[in-house]
Amino acid sequence: MPPVKNPILPGFNPDPSILRVGPNYYLATSTFEWYPGVSIHHSTDLANWTLLTRPLRRRSQLDMRGDPDSCGVWAPCLSHDGEKFWLVYTDVKRKDGSFKDAHNYIVWAEDVAGEWSEPVYVNSSGFDPSLFHDEEGSGRKWFVNMLWDHRRRPALFAGIAVQEWDPVAKKLVGERRNVYKGTELALAEAPHLYKRAGWYYLLIAEGGTGYEHACTLARSKSVWGPFETHPEKYVLTSKDHPRAALQRAGHGDIVETEDGRTYLVHLTGRPTTQLRRCVLGRETAIQECYWKDDWLYVKNGPVPSLWVDLPGERDESKYWEEKRYTFEDGLHKDFQWLRTPETERIFNTKDGKLTLIGREAIGSWFEQALVARRQEHFSYDAETVIDFSPTDERQFAGLTAYYCRYNFFYLTVTAHSDGQRELLIMSSEASWPIGNLKTPYEPYVQIPNEGKVKLALTIRGNQLQFYYAVLGSDDEELKKIGPVFDASIVSDECGGHQQHGSFTGAFVGVAASDLNGLAAEAKFDYFVYRPVKNEADAYVRDNE
Repeated sequence: MPPVKNPILPGFNPDPSILRVGPNYYLATSTFEWYPGVSIHHSTDLANWTLLTRPLRRRSQLDMRGDPDSCGVWAPCLSHDGEKFWLVYTDVKRKDGSFKDAHNYIVWAEDVAGEWSEPVYVNSSGFDPSLFHDEEGSGRKWFVNMLWDHRRRPALFAGIAVQEWDPVAKKLVGERRNVYKGTELALAEAPHLYKRAGWYYLLIAEGGTGYEHACTLARSKSVWGPFETHPEKYVLTSKDHPRAALQRAGHGDIVETEDGRTYLVHLTGRPTTQLRRCVLGRETAIQECYWKDDWLYVKNGPVPSLWVDLPGERDESKYWEEKRYTFEDGLHKDFQWLRTPETERIFNTKDGKLTLIGREAIGSWFEQALVARRQEHFSYDAETVIDFSPTDERQFAGLTAYYCRYNFFYLTVTAHSDGQRELLIMSSEASWPIGNLKTPYEPYVQIPNEGKVKLALTIRGNQLQFYYAVLGSDDEELKKIGPVFDASIVSDECGGHQQHGSFTGAFVGVAASDLNGLAAEAKFDYFVYRPVKNEADAYVRDNE
């Protein structure tokens, strides 16, 4: 079987939680402010993955209106106790400053792709929770999360807490104990508990989610500790190897195959340009492991391998195929929107078109009509056709390459104050903390007040170019509009907040705003996402 190239989930797919039920593998990743919450992928061979469902899709389960950028759903944990699936997740309402308002919930389902239960609130003492089913021991369930100490006495990341979860009473019971504070790398988070050969193993992340990230392993004979740290401390990290193809490696989870092989999934980043910007965000990779003296080791580790032996062979054709989306059957599962569970207020797919209902400005943390999919390739083309008749400058809709309110590029159909329709580019380029637009680029282009317009963009590595064509005119060829922009700005490193404080990834999609409050509608006929094999990116694809 030929080796498989990492990552196994390219693009914004961080904080992986994995499990196997029979021959089926399920992998859950964070979605942050993007709705619906939590992405769950499925595989039978660890090499080929398909998006199965996003389970948090009801207002009672998740409402993120008002959640700042890179808040929302953090670090889900997906598990199975032999009878049903369990999903633990955090909805973060505030992350900057001394406080973290992070609320932890549990939902469950018998069918992972079906409807999930109403959420049960658990606690708010920290984030990155997980649920461990001690089937080989006491049969009890243990809730594990990092603890946050706003006093910094002695640190914000205060350690890993364990407490029993009572599934009948649906609440935490008994003592909560801080069982492990990590190593000198600090920032202990993302805990997962396991039981093997009489040992309880605790896998955590340390070093933050930037270039010092790592997976740390500890073990104990009791769930209450004391936990001793792995002889090598960090079973996975790229922190001392800045030229490794996979950077920012950490936040992992362990799974065993049916034939007893052990694998570790983890987040990673693939920086581009001299500025080391991760446009594709934090992705999911996988490493083969082995056990020695009852300790887990990553094969050829601790530095993650770009190529890995897996039970299956990847079908690369699916990764490179063009995706042409139409809307006769609703919105494709590749797309997400921002924060709100009340989709009827921001979009619908009546008459086979995607209709966006103009609400607040692009970048709003409450109610903006923006529907987009992940950028999964370093180079790609995107294209759509819009039908929109704005009356003034406060109504605009179009095509956007988007990360958050602080960095996006946006080709809009809008109008001047006299009602003359025009094309205008808006951009927010690493504008934290103010979020100002860069002065709209001149020249704007006047277009007829009626009729459809084709909008397109190309990204080749760190270069973004917009295009347009007025349909129904004598010349329907795509024409360039605006300068070549720095596409690497739409990245974790430029997302806003302090360094390594942005956690999502680049999206491409369509948006509409009506700042007059009249809910003007923009209709989109289709959306195309076309990957491009760009030789300029060969160092990223082929670096071993």
